[in-house]
Amino acid sequence: MFEDVSMKDKKVLITAGASGLGLEMARVFVAAGSDVFICDVSEDALLAARKELPQIHVAVADVSDEAGVKALFQQVQEAFGGLDVLINNAGIAGPTGYVETLSRADWDRTLAVNITGQFLCAQQAIPMLKSSKAGVMINMSSAAGHLGFAGRSAYSASKWAVVGFTKTLAIELGRYGVRVNAILPGAVEGPRIRAVIAAKAQAMDKPAEALALSYEQQASLGRMVSARDIANMALFTASDAAGSVHGQALVVDGHTQALV
Repeated sequence: MFEDVSMKDKKVLITAGASGLGLEMARVFVAAGSDVFICDVSEDALLAARKELPQIHVAVADVSDEAGVKALFQQVQEAFGGLDVLINNAGIAGPTGYVETLSRADWDRTLAVNITGQFLCAQQAIPMLKSSKAGVMINMSSAAGHLGFAGRSAYSASKWAVVGFTKTLAIELGRYGVRVNAILPGAVEGPRIRAVIAAKAQAMDKPAEALALSYEQQASLGRMVSARDIANMALFTASDAAGSVHGQALVVDGHTQALV
């Protein structure tokens, strides 16, 4: 039974854990009794997160920087002596606009954070997860990682890449008992999606209010998902209750068939 499954004392690293989805996941894992380490590019956000959750460990890190990622995992090793769960949550929205309008710099930066950052963190985490009795990696993708998304090509391409990366890692690591899955959130209510809606409305010359309504209605449930919805899926996926869930793209989007 799920009630019998414990995450107490599990060692969890959440990238970009100081705000948004990452912070909500930190809250959920702390409440479940896990030892939580978060990193973020914002020192101010980390200080605020630490004030709310004084028991967590924090570090400033940019996942697209290889040296910084190595330093991060050294800090995790020093703090925890190992790692049971890596949640590759760091990501950026990237540019909004049709392909012919995008700059190479914006494209490269989106992929550097959203997929290369996961690669760099996975490289460092894998030896630690192999040593764990219940190693788990969760890679955050998006509903845009299995659906096309007009005006958001860099973001969508990076999130499709996360799914392919996840399924390949699942094949490579399954023999070691390390489970690897991706979570694909739909539109998550919060400041980030509101900023994306505003940018896309401007690019498409549409009213932001009308576009926001379209984002809500694109799901069969008729609403955006919440950060807690995603955090709860991460907690379940990391737990022994999901012991045979491996190599999956777990979609949490209220049943969305197309992205506006």
